[in-house]
Amino acid sequence: MTDIDARLKSLGITLPEATAPVANYVPFQTAGDQVHVSGQISFGPEGLVTGRLGADLDLEAGQAAARLCAINILAQLKKACGGELSRVTQIVKLGGFVNADPGFFDVPKVINGASDLMVEVFGDSGRHARSAVGVAVLPLNAAVEVDAIVRIAP
Repeated sequence: MTDIDARLKSLGITLPEATAPVANYVPFQTAGDQVHVSGQISFGPEGLVTGRLGADLDLEAGQAAARLCAINILAQLKKACGGELSRVTQIVKLGGFVNADPGFFDVPKVINGASDLMVEVFGDSGRHARSAVGVAVLPLNAAVEVDAIVRIAP
């Protein structure tokens, strides 16, 4: 068991199977030493977390939804790395999108749910640049979507 696998286990996280895309795109693309992971929506064991932050969902629910997105990113990375998350050397950037009511201003705090998990799993290598954007709607009425750029070892 690698250090990353042990950290996931200590956090109580079992990675799901990497999901297939629902449209005309690939779930990840490797370019040199980087993996670009397509947007992962807030889907977990209980199904898709849907709704608008500030209207249907509160901050805590949004952070939990963002964490689900990060778990789905890890599942895609595991597949991209041939099953070896230990190949991840740096989470370079996360892009976060929040299905937000016009009066909801805590969008960055929602995306902390994804950012915090990356640091919990990868330590300092999980610290990253980031964007956090409130949007009018997300696919399937998902509450949150997060994409990633990640540096990996050969």
